[in-house]
Amino acid sequence: MLLPFTKMHGTGNDFVVVDLTEGDRPVDWAGVAPRLCDRHFGIGADGLVLVLPSEAAEFRMRILNADGSEPEMCGNGLRCLAYYAHHYGLIDRTTFRVETRAGVREARVVLDELGMAAAVRLDMGAPRLARSEIPMVGAEADRVVGEQLAVGYRPLDVTAVSMGNPHAVVFVEHLETFDTATYGPQLEGHPAFPQRTNAEFVEVLAPDHLEVVVYERGVGFTLACGTGACASLVAGVLTGRTARRARVDLPGGSLDIGWEEGGSVFMTGLAEVVYTGVIDLSTVVERA
Repeated sequence: MLLPFTKMHGTGNDFVVVDLTEGDRPVDWAGVAPRLCDRHFGIGADGLVLVLPSEAAEFRMRILNADGSEPEMCGNGLRCLAYYAHHYGLIDRTTFRVETRAGVREARVVLDELGMAAAVRLDMGAPRLARSEIPMVGAEADRVVGEQLAVGYRPLDVTAVSMGNPHAVVFVEHLETFDTATYGPQLEGHPAFPQRTNAEFVEVLAPDHLEVVVYERGVGFTLACGTGACASLVAGVLTGRTARRARVDLPGGSLDIGWEEGGSVFMTGLAEVVYTGVIDLSTVVERA
């Protein structure tokens, strides 16, 4: 079975995008995703994005991580889907809605002076802050703001945020000297998070400027994480470290993040097509 695909990235967070708007295929996508995302034996990506029809919105996004797990939300993947839909003429409007496992999200494609897509702005919805909404063990209604958590051999001050998917944010003095390689995996699989968590390590450069490294649940370290950037800004506001709008620098580039008081978090950033191709899905299934 030949499978057309588009390789895309949002701030370096890369995806295999498959257009299924004309009908799904009889494929075990969760089983195939790890092979498609394998950087040696497949196409290579952090995740697989499926573009599907929706009864609740203009499109539905299904996202699968490189390990085959299915997260509730992926901000960079959603930006790629929005860019893809506009760029390839699946929709002629610049503002439309996309259904995700975390709910319906609004996307706006920002055009340059030539009418070409220059960026995508997403309404990521309001952050969920109750412990039960992350989810994280403990008293259900409590917020987790700067709570000390034993991770490996040391305590870390953690602020927990859900952007439709779980995040544990840790502020550090200097990212260059902090051992993210050790504490990223340990925090992702910490027993305090029954569904595992994304782990963000954040250095505040200024109230409106953050530097962030993300260890993504089911993927590992990535060049960018859209929901992680949003969670980092929210955690910065909750702990009094940042303003409500900031530039968030990630290894793959920068995102503009803003949190309206009592409302949604908005994310603006690039999404780009790297290349298009066709892969023989039968050979991928045979190797899986």
